[in-house]
Amino acid sequence: MAAATSGLWQPQEEGLREICALLEQHISPTSDKTRIWQQLQHCSQFPDFNNYLTFILARAEGTLVEIRQAAGLLLKNNLRTAFKSLTPSYQQYIKSELLPCLGASDRHIRSTVGTVISVIIQQGGVPGWPELLQALLHCLDSKELNHMEGAMDALSKICEDIPQELDVDVPGLAERPINVFLPRLFQFFQSSHASLRKLSLGAVNQFIMLMPTVLVRSMDQFLQGLFVLATDPTAEVRKLVCSAFVQIIEVRPSFLEPHLRNIGEYMLLANKDTDDEVCLEACEFWSAYCEAQLPPENLVEFLPRLIPLLLSNMVYAEDDESLVDAEEDESFPDRDQDLKPRFHASRFHGSENAEDDDDDDIVNVWNLRKCSAAALDILSNVYGDDLLPTLMPLVQAKLANGGDEVWKEREAAVLAFGAIAEGCINGLYSHLPEIVSFLIPLLDDKFPLIRSITCWTLSRYSKFVVQGVSHQKGYEQYEKVLMGLLRRVLDTNKRVQEAACSAFATLEEESAELLGPHLEIILQHLLCAFGRYQKRNLRIVYDAIGTLADAVGEELNQPRCLEILMPPLISKWQQLSNSDKDLFPLLECFTSIAQALGPGFSQFAEPVFQRCLSLIQTQLMAKVDPVSAGVQYEKEFVVCSLDLLSGLAEGLGSGVESLVAQSSLRELLLQCCQDGSLDVRQSALALLGDLARVCPTHLHPSLSEFLTVAAKQLSTPELKETVSVANNACWAIGELAVKVRQEVSPVVMTVISCLVPILQNAQALHKSLVENSAITLGRLSWVCPDLVSPHMEHFMQSWCTALSKIRDDVEKEDAFRGLCAMVRANPSGALSSLVYMCIAIASWHEIRSEELHDEVCQVLNGYKQMLRDGAWEQCMSALDPAVKEKLSKYQV
Repeated sequence: MAAATSGLWQPQEEGLREICALLEQHISPTSDKTRIWQQLQHCSQFPDFNNYLTFILARAEGTLVEIRQAAGLLLKNNLRTAFKSLTPSYQQYIKSELLPCLGASDRHIRSTVGTVISVIIQQGGVPGWPELLQALLHCLDSKELNHMEGAMDALSKICEDIPQELDVDVPGLAERPINVFLPRLFQFFQSSHASLRKLSLGAVNQFIMLMPTVLVRSMDQFLQGLFVLATDPTAEVRKLVCSAFVQIIEVRPSFLEPHLRNIGEYMLLANKDTDDEVCLEACEFWSAYCEAQLPPENLVEFLPRLIPLLLSNMVYAEDDESLVDAEEDESFPDRDQDLKPRFHASRFHGSENAEDDDDDDIVNVWNLRKCSAAALDILSNVYGDDLLPTLMPLVQAKLANGGDEVWKEREAAVLAFGAIAEGCINGLYSHLPEIVSFLIPLLDDKFPLIRSITCWTLSRYSKFVVQGVSHQKGYEQYEKVLMGLLRRVLDTNKRVQEAACSAFATLEEESAELLGPHLEIILQHLLCAFGRYQKRNLRIVYDAIGTLADAVGEELNQPRCLEILMPPLISKWQQLSNSDKDLFPLLECFTSIAQALGPGFSQFAEPVFQRCLSLIQTQLMAKVDPVSAGVQYEKEFVVCSLDLLSGLAEGLGSGVESLVAQSSLRELLLQCCQDGSLDVRQSALALLGDLARVCPTHLHPSLSEFLTVAAKQLSTPELKETVSVANNACWAIGELAVKVRQEVSPVVMTVISCLVPILQNAQALHKSLVENSAITLGRLSWVCPDLVSPHMEHFMQSWCTALSKIRDDVEKEDAFRGLCAMVRANPSGALSSLVYMCIAIASWHEIRSEELHDEVCQVLNGYKQMLRDGAWEQCMSALDPAVKEKLSKYQV
């Protein structure tokens, strides 16, 4: 397939025919796709293959347009990875052939050329192709529709993929490209051709988030253009107008404030557009306005018209795919696309996890219904009870109409109740018993989507239902909600099962010890569901069982409960192979159960422990050699197994020692603590800390390696990105320190030098990392005061500030033992920070340890005697009266 040697590159007829034939087979629905793809890959080894594709796209006039398009799309994919490695002459050939095609007579060819051009700009930048800008300008100014459309299409794709490339200085150009193009894009807003209006507005919208200087300067002109296009006959243009207003209010709301009344009126109209996508884009405006924290009073005049509109848009559309899904009962097998990927959150030691998950997914696909419900939710959080006089009569009217033909209206009314559960709770609180009493019968409605939305709405009120149990009627209502949701857990409809199980998990979290008397019946229902559910909903049952275990703790450790709970789970555990991803939620579920049962889990522990080790071992082997391991590497097996081992250590306590003693856990754990994956390191370091608490002797042979690896996690420059790993490493070092005492001395100063910057930069870092750093610094000071105390004046102030924000517990006690030990070793080191130390001591509600209480008294009285001539009184005068009062219990 060699190129001709003389002059410019020319294709050879035979090569051209061969590639065209391959492309024709490639697009044929009946061909052997794999074989054709392999042949095309073989062709791509020839250095001029991309030239052939370019020639076919640009010049093969007599060839089918579909074949030319296929050549262009293959070219685009190849250039993504190979453009920079092409010889300069081939790069130039491709560019020179594409430019004349900007005005090709066929729209599909123009569009494909635009796509390829955008990829080349992504690879080589605007400066690498100065002729392109001239060609685009020439076409835009040509007044010839094909040329204008082709250039606009290419330009809009560049704006979409790499808008920042057009807002840079280009050598040889007097102005930045965007400064040249923007006025022309504005002119096209007035074009008589809808395609040009759409492309030009779409291109400008790509710059709103970047907000280049030229757009700021031209904002008035842009807004005037938007007002003109607001009533465009083409729906796609109206959608882009709405999108522009939404983006501007997110980035620079001040630009819209003078026009807000007109924009609000327009958005109300657009919210009723005949085109659903325009409605959806307009609906985003209300949430964006609230989140921009603009004055709420500016929207008040729209609320009486907006609320009914949102409510009517919350009714299921006729073509909503949920209406089809809702017909599926539990006998329908799950489809692959129903099984969403799941993500396990690695174990985290601290006051609050870094992840914040929101389980309020009403439906999975973002549509007008969901967007309207989200807008109502946000508006209720801004305007609170002020929405109720408009909303409640509408909701009540929809609910009062019991006809089958209007079930979707009733369903939307129940959704509305759920959406306003947080924002309007003050106004609704006194009516909650009636609202809940009204919702409970809807759990048995004949329409599955009413049953499922009622589950979700009740879950939104579960906190308040639980709060009401102190009186008889409230407790009776709580029991009705609990039993009603359990009935729906065993619904035959898959959609209702999912909603009921999720809602029940939320109720469990709120209920805690209230669940005790109902444990058997809850377990019977959940384990019955476990036997009936298909894969997708099974994951939610695991979650509900795990949440139950977390909520009731050791109350689960009753023979009758274990008889119901464990056999089905163990049976499933034995069925699943070591490469089956359905193990993940089961491992998570066992983690919660092991922690809840405590020593009661010991009868199940040995096979679970061995399986976890085996999973970790297999995966670590698969990482290096998947063929020998017999599985593909999947880090989540390692993470879930490490977390379950942590659950065993926490649940069994020292009872885990016999299992650890006869295993290879120490070697595997050290490997995992050094893994390349943050998630694996995070869970491994959590397990290191848990094992340090209960069986430190088995870590002993590798103690210095563990300490070195953990210390390394604290000295990384990317601390903000690896905060969860650093947090667990910090905690594990502290746990090891209190067990092995002076044996941590080789790493003490390395660790201290990492902890001090964390404490001094506390404002910018995760609260839990700062707390753990303060505790670990205290623990190291307690076990090695002679090493740490000479440096204490460098960190006393920031350390004491962090200690004063930690709640009372045994870890805080350890930290203060370190404080007292250091002061004894170097009293003068804390003199300049004495006020901060007093504030830290006053942060205790009560020191439970009598011994520590006495030590703190000695420290304070020592300074009182040391500071003479009014210096102690001067220090005390700098303290708040409340702090002074709290110090009085330490006899000073």
